[in-house]
Amino acid sequence: MINFINPAEVSTPTGYSHVAEVRGGRLIYVSGQIALDSKGKLVGKGDLEAQADQVFRNLGAALASVGCTVRNIVKFTVFMRDVKDVAAYRRARDRFMGDGPRPASTLVEVSSLVSEDLLIEIEAVAAA
Repeated sequence: MINFINPAEVSTPTGYSHVAEVRGGRLIYVSGQIALDSKGKLVGKGDLEAQADQVFRNLGAALASVGCTVRNIVKFTVFMRDVKDVAAYRRARDRFMGDGPRPASTLVEVSSLVSEDLLIEIEAVAAA
């Protein structure tokens, strides 16, 4: 069974779901999250670390909507406008992950995201 969910704590998507839950040895795929708050407002214009913190809050809300936590994440895919900001991303990631194990991860520099003010987007796969 597949369950598509758009949690109230994350901005309303256009043409996709934030979370796809697969039951029976569950895998959870979380769409790429960007630095928009629950009202759809950009958080941290020009500040990658502030944007990454919001992205991780959105990932946490998406995972909580299916009964998962940061401990269920098995894979990140990170898209950044400028990899020179990787230290700021890592600080935000480490705050989100705490002292637990780190998931597999891919980081890719991209020329643009859906809005020119966005500096980072992260998608995740979780297992439960």
